[in-house]
Amino acid sequence: MATANTPRRVPLTPGARRALAAAGRLFYEHGIHAVGVDLIAAEAGVTKKTLYDRFGSKEQIVVEYLADRDERWRAFLAPRLESASTAEGRVLAVFDASRDWMEAHGSRGCSMVNAHAEIDDPAHPAYAVITGQKAWMLTLFTDLVHPLGPAAPDSLARTLMLLHEGALVAHGLRVFPGALDHAREQARALLPGTADPSPRR
Repeated sequence: MATANTPRRVPLTPGARRALAAAGRLFYEHGIHAVGVDLIAAEAGVTKKTLYDRFGSKEQIVVEYLADRDERWRAFLAPRLESASTAEGRVLAVFDASRDWMEAHGSRGCSMVNAHAEIDDPAHPAYAVITGQKAWMLTLFTDLVHPLGPAAPDSLARTLMLLHEGALVAHGLRVFPGALDHAREQARALLPGTADPSPRR
């Protein structure tokens, strides 16, 4: 059941998943407002009627696109957190995972930040996906820093979140190369411990 914080999701058939993959590529590369249902249908090789039958509206396609990106990011991150052997390493693994994700899936930066630039109305069903993903990231940083025993864990978590999100924006805008690696080093300097066991390339 959908609530203000958990938008309605739809079951996806194999055909709907193919259409969602096409929509996701188009939304990420060209922007949500710039991509219409006609273009999604053409890219996916389906009719507009099929899209509306499966999703109901373009808004729902956007919800599914962002929710799918979030789910895939969490699945991408999980084994990296598990493989880090210390609390410090788990914090730094978030930055490493983001760098690797951006290299593979994120040449235009964070899909949530990009989407928020186009969707700033809390009434839009995708708004809760965007804000929910960022709330989850802040909770993750908060959970990761507590075992380190910092004097102000909530403040440290927020600072790490700001470093992480700022690096995603800098990466997407191509402000300078290596934004996530730079943010990682700044984050490392803030941690109570200095061990760095998380894998690096």
